[in-house]
Amino acid sequence: MEASHRNHRNPAFVGDDGRSTASTVEISANNPALRDNSDDQEAAKLPEERATWGKGIEFLMSCIAMSVGLGNVWRFPFTALDNGGGAFLIPYLIVLFLIGKPIYYLEMVIGQFSSRGSVKVFDLCPAMKGVGAGQAFQVFMLSTYYAALVAIIGRYFVESFRNPLPWATCRAEWGIHCINSAPDANNWSQVDSDDQRPQNYTMKSQNDRVITSSEWYFVKEVLHETPNIENGIGMPNWELVVGLFIAWACVFLIIRRGVKSSGKASYFLAIFPYVIMGVLLVRAVTLPGSIDGIYYFIKPQWGKILDPKVWYAAVTQCFYSLSVCFGNIIMYSSFNKFGHNVHRDAAIVTGLDTMTSLLAGFTIFGILGHLAHEIGTDDIGSVVKGGAGLAFISYPDAIAKFKQLPQIFSVLFFLMLFVLGIGSNIAMTSCSVTAIRDRFPNFKQWQCSLLIAVVSFVIGLMYITPGGQYMLTLVDFFGASMIALVLGIAELYTVGWIYGTDRLCKDIEFMLGRKVGLYWRLCWSIFTPLIMTVILIYFYATYEPLTYNNIVYPNWAYSIGWLITAFGILQLPIWMIVAIIRDPGQTVGAKIRGAFTPKKNWGPLDPLLREQYNKEIENELTPKRGQGIWAAIKQNIFG
Repeated sequence: MEASHRNHRNPAFVGDDGRSTASTVEISANNPALRDNSDDQEAAKLPEERATWGKGIEFLMSCIAMSVGLGNVWRFPFTALDNGGGAFLIPYLIVLFLIGKPIYYLEMVIGQFSSRGSVKVFDLCPAMKGVGAGQAFQVFMLSTYYAALVAIIGRYFVESFRNPLPWATCRAEWGIHCINSAPDANNWSQVDSDDQRPQNYTMKSQNDRVITSSEWYFVKEVLHETPNIENGIGMPNWELVVGLFIAWACVFLIIRRGVKSSGKASYFLAIFPYVIMGVLLVRAVTLPGSIDGIYYFIKPQWGKILDPKVWYAAVTQCFYSLSVCFGNIIMYSSFNKFGHNVHRDAAIVTGLDTMTSLLAGFTIFGILGHLAHEIGTDDIGSVVKGGAGLAFISYPDAIAKFKQLPQIFSVLFFLMLFVLGIGSNIAMTSCSVTAIRDRFPNFKQWQCSLLIAVVSFVIGLMYITPGGQYMLTLVDFFGASMIALVLGIAELYTVGWIYGTDRLCKDIEFMLGRKVGLYWRLCWSIFTPLIMTVILIYFYATYEPLTYNNIVYPNWAYSIGWLITAFGILQLPIWMIVAIIRDPGQTVGAKIRGAFTPKKNWGPLDPLLREQYNKEIENELTPKRGQGIWAAIKQNIFG
């Protein structure tokens, strides 16, 4: 075996055209089967040329723009806030090491190896095609509310040009429990006759808590939020409708030519946000009380470490932050040249993503520490509410405290958020477009992009109504968190045990010319799927009805939520049945076995490389067959 491996001419050494540097004429001459193979016409037929990234760096930048997004700046800080601040960091880093990083590399590998999108990649196991279909539905739902968040960001961006900033000071109609965000303004919208803030003022209850003008502005002026949605969600806010249209117009213009156009935009989308984030971090740490907030962020509360809810939150945050198990990574890597070093790129993106989450955490908790100092409380966690509003409350509050030209920082900050949101949404929308075009290749890129943009715009209108945040939270929970775990687990067991970890590792050796370490093998076969399974069981065992700001949803809303979840998860059995029925096997047993076996044309897109791969993988897998289940398990894990 070793001798044959040494003589193997590794096709991973490829030119810029994506083909082996070995002469294809020589390969054809030595393999007549390549010329005369009629067993599988689909495999023998030269495929339509698939678009590729202009440069390898464009793929890396696109992955950074996709993974480093609102999941870091918006979701990570409030997830940490809801789970004990620093106590959340340890589970998050462990989950990142055992779940996030392994899945990221796995999805990069199978996408690049097969040059297939997130649905068609399950040609490796046709019976599990429902995983890809469910993920495509899930990422479509996500993209609709991401664009709505970008629309709100656009509203703040426009308002940032006003002097003074509209959220800097309180208004009389907001009541007596309002404190100005601007430092040099009178702190109370309505004050007692002595016009003095009580020296010993503390928050006695949630209803009595002092609320910053930035929070009042978000709730009352931007959202026009209703106390509940018993009587419906209301009509869309026309200002946010304009923002939603602009958001989708930007996405369409960038992806209308596929990776050729989105790759060029990725440089700006990936790099620009870091410049602004660095400026804001410097400002945050110079505010009085900010050190207390940062200390709260990094100080572990050991009691929380053992809380399974914290681990569940870490898993879902990891999913959101890295965009794993959504199909985006598979889609982007499918446009890579065969042999591109995805091992390096996976390490860069996952490391940079973690650093960005921590950077955003230090920034937001520095601001929260300052807010607690201003209000007069030691409880950092009670300063503001969690949810999507945190990024639209705490960050604007910090910007309002800039004594010189806060408008400049506000414009830059919301431009940064806009860029982050667009970057992530480009990946999600491209995933939907690729899934459709893989199935219907005659559907032109711009036509498919325009169709998805229009449909998503219409759906997104419900998120910019007075009850929009209720619906956003509902779709986030039922359409993303619940579906992502189930489909992610199905994906891992499919690739790790049905397709096989050992075969996956051999695919990597064939493609990259490098051995796969024990860490990856153990994660893909044991640790990652096992941890996710335990988290999922715990979640369903302790399920409680979803609430928004402690307000219970009406029954019709829960029904919509469960229908969304059911539609995503039911893709698994539906496509499994379809695959078994379509399989050409003569008996039921043969059909089932065939449905769980890779298609004949599975492998590299280049038919010459695929033929060489099929011969080598057959030689690699044959020796261990028929030696019993324990031998098969051992081979799958350790090789």
